[in-house]
Amino acid sequence: MTRSPIRLAASAFLFAVALFIPVIIHAQPGGSSAREIQTEVQKTDPRVDQIIERANDHFRKGKLNLEDNKREQARDEFDKAVDEVLMSGLDVRASQRLQAFYLELVEKVYREEVPLMHAAPQNATPVVAQGLANPQVEQTDLAKVKPITIGFRQQGFDFSPLDPLSKLILTEKEKNVTEAQLATTEDVKNTLDFNFTMNPLVQQYINYYQGSRGRATMEGGLRRSGRYMKIARETFRREGVPEDITWLGQVESAWSPKARSWAAASGLWQFISGTGAQYGLRQTAWVDERNGIEKPTAASARYLKDLAKRYNGDWLLAMAAYNTGALNVDRAISRAGAANYWKIYPYIAQETRNYVPNILAVILIAKNPEKYGFHGIRPEPAMSFDSVPVTSSTSLRLIADATDTSVEYIQSLNPELRRDITPRGETYNVRVPAGKSKQLAAVLKRVPTDHRDVARVISIAPGEDLQSVANRTGVSVATLQSMNAGIDFKSATKLVVPNSSIKLTNWRRSTTTPDTNAAPSLTKVRARKGDTIAKIAAANKMSADELARLNGIGPNVELQAGQEIKLPGGTSAPGSRRR
Repeated sequence: MTRSPIRLAASAFLFAVALFIPVIIHAQPGGSSAREIQTEVQKTDPRVDQIIERANDHFRKGKLNLEDNKREQARDEFDKAVDEVLMSGLDVRASQRLQAFYLELVEKVYREEVPLMHAAPQNATPVVAQGLANPQVEQTDLAKVKPITIGFRQQGFDFSPLDPLSKLILTEKEKNVTEAQLATTEDVKNTLDFNFTMNPLVQQYINYYQGSRGRATMEGGLRRSGRYMKIARETFRREGVPEDITWLGQVESAWSPKARSWAAASGLWQFISGTGAQYGLRQTAWVDERNGIEKPTAASARYLKDLAKRYNGDWLLAMAAYNTGALNVDRAISRAGAANYWKIYPYIAQETRNYVPNILAVILIAKNPEKYGFHGIRPEPAMSFDSVPVTSSTSLRLIADATDTSVEYIQSLNPELRRDITPRGETYNVRVPAGKSKQLAAVLKRVPTDHRDVARVISIAPGEDLQSVANRTGVSVATLQSMNAGIDFKSATKLVVPNSSIKLTNWRRSTTTPDTNAAPSLTKVRARKGDTIAKIAAANKMSADELARLNGIGPNVELQAGQEIKLPGGTSAPGSRRR
C-alpha cells in the first residue's frame, strides 16, 4: 500500500512550514551547541548521499513498474523511496540537502499517483489533515479503485510541556520559601519510595504549581494521569524502578501519547528516534511505537534503570541524564568533582536545571495533593481495552464499525498507528473497547483477509429487507449476499459491505400508531468550548467510558463548541446544556 496523495501533500506542507521555523537540532534536549550541531550534520554527508541514492533507486523502479502496469509493485517501490528518508534516523530538517530532496521526492511521487485517481468516484468528502498547521484538503473516496487503498492520515501532535518548561523563570513570590513549607514537604518526601536530598528549589516549584501560573497544569495532570497510571506503576514496579518516578510522565508529555517536543522527542515518555530504537521501539511507515502505551512505558523504565545503574542508584542523576543525555551529565560530574545533582547543577543546561526539581515537585504534590491544596480532583478512569490480533492491513474503519465505536476512538486506543490501517505484512494486536474482542473476532471471520482494508460494517434492524439495505447503501443485493454468506438475515444486526459508495442513510420501520407520550431513549446536550466526554459525564454523574462508547468518541477528545452529545434518556442533570 502506498501513501495517498493527500498524506504526501500534507507531509510536504508540514516540512515546508518547518523550513521557515528556526530550529536548533541536537541529539537530546539540553545537548550540543549550534556550532557542534553543524559539525555533526556535515559528518552525515556521506550517509545523506547513500540515502538519496537508495531512495532514487526505489523511485526509478516504481516508475518502471508503473509503466508496465504493475501497480502493486509500483506502490511498494514508491513507499520504500519515501521511507528511505523518513526511516533513516536522520532529522530531515538538519540537512538542507536531505530536506530539499525529500520535498522534491514527495512531489514526484504525488505527480505519479494523481493520475490513478481519475477513475475514482466524484463524491469527495472534505476532511482536515491534522498537524501543526491543520491545512484543509479534499480526500476522494478511493475505495472503488483497488490499486489505491484508503487508510492514511497525517498524525497530529500535541506540544510537549518540556518546551515551555525549559524557558520557565520563577517569580520572586514563587522563590519565597518558608521553614513551615519545607517541614511539610520533608514529611511528604519521607513517604516516597526513593530517597533524595531536599533543596529549596523543589519547594519553589511546588509554589509555582500552587499559584495561578501552574495550578491548571498540575490539576490537569492529576486528572489525566489516571488514564495511564495503572499501566505505568505496574510496569515500573516490574522493571525495578520506584513507582513514584512514574510522574516523570507528566513533566515529559502532560500524559499525552501524541506529545512532541521541538527536538523531535515523541510520546508519553518523550523518546528521540535513536534512543527509542535502542530500547526496541519500532519506527516504520506504519507505526511509531514511541507514541504507544505499554512498550514505550517499559522502555522508559528500562532506560531509567540503566541510567540509575550508571550513577550508582542516584535517581536524580538518572532523571537528569534522561533529559540531557548521559554524556552531558558525565561532563558535569567531571567539572563539579562530585556525582551529586545539586553539585553539578551549575554545569548543566538550563532546561535540565528546571527539569529535575520540577519532577520532584510534581511527585511530592501527587503523593499528597490535599496537603498542597489540590482538593477533590478525580483522576480519569484507567484505560480499559481488549487486545485482538488482526491480520495484515485491517482498516480501522472496519474495526470501529465492528466494535460500535468511531475511528477516532480506536486511534486513541492505538496512538502508535501512523495510518488508519494496521501494518501490512504482519499480525498486529489492536486495542479495542473492553468487552468488544469477541464481537470484533466474529465480524472479522466474515471478511476475507484481502478485503479487510476496504470493507466496513453497517448496522441493520432485524428483519430489514435486503433490498432496503441495498437501496440505502448503494450495494447490490447480490453483493450483500456474497459478502455475508451463511448469515441469517432475519436475525442479523450487522452486515459486511464494501467501503465504497456507502450512503449510510438510516432505516426506519414505519409505525401506524406512534406513541407521542413515550419518552425518548436518548437526550442530547451541546458541548461548550473545552468540553470532553469525560467532563460531560462527570457533570451528569455518568461513566465516561459508557458515554464515550455511546457517542463513539474518546473520553478525552476535545469537543467542538456546539457539538451534540447523546445522553441516555432521563440522565441529564439539572442545569446541563440542552439541545
